[in-house]
Amino acid sequence: MDKKEAVKKLAAIFGDMDIIGVLHTILVVTSKYIIIILFAIYTWHCFTVFKGNSPLKKEKVYKRQKHIIYYIHFICSLVLYLNSLDIKIVIYYLIQLVFFIFVDKTYSYVYKGLSKTLLNNMFMLMATGFIMLGRFGKGYVVKQMVFAAAICLLSLFIPYLIEKFKYFDRFGIVYAIIGIILLALVFVIGEEKYGAKNWIVIGKFALQPSEFVKLIFVFFAAALLSRSVKLANIAVVSILAAVHVLILVAEKDLGAALIFYITYIVILFVATKKALYLGAGLFAGTAAAVVAYNLFAHVKTRVIAWSNPWGYIDTAGYQVAHSLFAIGTGGWFGMGLGEGMPLAVPVVESDFIFSAICEELGVFSGICLILVEISCFIMFINISLKMQRRFYKLVALGLSIEYIFQVFLTIGGVTKFIPSTGVTLPLVSYGGSSIISTVILFSIIQGMYVLNGDKEEQYEKSRKARPKDTKTGNGRRKLQ
Repeated sequence: MDKKEAVKKLAAIFGDMDIIGVLHTILVVTSKYIIIILFAIYTWHCFTVFKGNSPLKKEKVYKRQKHIIYYIHFICSLVLYLNSLDIKIVIYYLIQLVFFIFVDKTYSYVYKGLSKTLLNNMFMLMATGFIMLGRFGKGYVVKQMVFAAAICLLSLFIPYLIEKFKYFDRFGIVYAIIGIILLALVFVIGEEKYGAKNWIVIGKFALQPSEFVKLIFVFFAAALLSRSVKLANIAVVSILAAVHVLILVAEKDLGAALIFYITYIVILFVATKKALYLGAGLFAGTAAAVVAYNLFAHVKTRVIAWSNPWGYIDTAGYQVAHSLFAIGTGGWFGMGLGEGMPLAVPVVESDFIFSAICEELGVFSGICLILVEISCFIMFINISLKMQRRFYKLVALGLSIEYIFQVFLTIGGVTKFIPSTGVTLPLVSYGGSSIISTVILFSIIQGMYVLNGDKEEQYEKSRKARPKDTKTGNGRRKLQ
């Protein structure tokens, strides 16, 4: 049932059609401004919650953020329902509400002392994704909810694994072998989609091994580089990393190859503290991009579409041009949920979901979404800096770079800032592999945050328990 039919049905129930139509329009217009205001307040708190040292004040901010997520989720679901009068939307809303409440309670119990900012941001990004996928229809939201629920349940075991298995840094070569095998598996049983052979189809579900290998890849690089940064070891690690990247290039999954490559270069630079490796890596990456442009037709097509989408609007530039049309049509405040034409953009549910958000919820909402993603990255880096073990520090850093660089590639491609690379917007875009790997990423970072918090608490307890020096009054042991 489309919007006009829904208005007619409401008119048949409540009376005059003109009045119902006007009320419906008022609701849609009003809701978009309310959503923007609420989203802006939420985003503001992401960056101001750390001002001051009052735990009570911070707790109030966290609760306010959580309430805002529920308000936005309810308002958007209500608008979607009134646009179609489809009872499925009400059912989806209730299931999602139960999901958020359940995950909030269980995560807070399992991840004791977790980062509530990260948890709230994960919910906000997921809620935005659920809303937009519900808007698109075609069953996208159902599959997304199933994958999200399954991985959130499995992620409850991550703190246990981090606490009990303290020797993850001993299996660097094993991580590399597993990653290479999983990536190479698509050559045997893989299928090609959108110009890249990087999918494994099992029944009705399609998985991208690269989404999971990118997590293993970070563990591999961090494990080996945390043990030694001698030239021989760096050479071995670099060769293994290059094998990962070259397999992805052979699959024509250049977006994933770029994420792997940049992540490794950053981990190598931080581990060695040598700018030479960073400069050489960036130079080699630039040279590789030129080679890829000349070797792969679909890369050349995307570059042409980026450089002049209007000149090729009926062919190569169609997707990018319509993405820009959508963003421009929405303007700062958007057309209102359900009022745009997001499905005019090919693959809008995954690679180009950001353009749909800007079209219907406004560029202001799009900017807030970007800031929430940046807030997550800042928290990731902050946690990385606080980790005491070198291995964990490099893992947190690598996951942080993977996350933010993927956000950059997605939004950059949608807005014509860079050529489109075909990667998803974490936690927002449709895709089982994407949401599973991103929730695991968030959970690993949360587990490290909890682990570091526990160690700081143990340190404070041991420091207070030490006998004080009678002369200095400090926590050092008295000299015998």
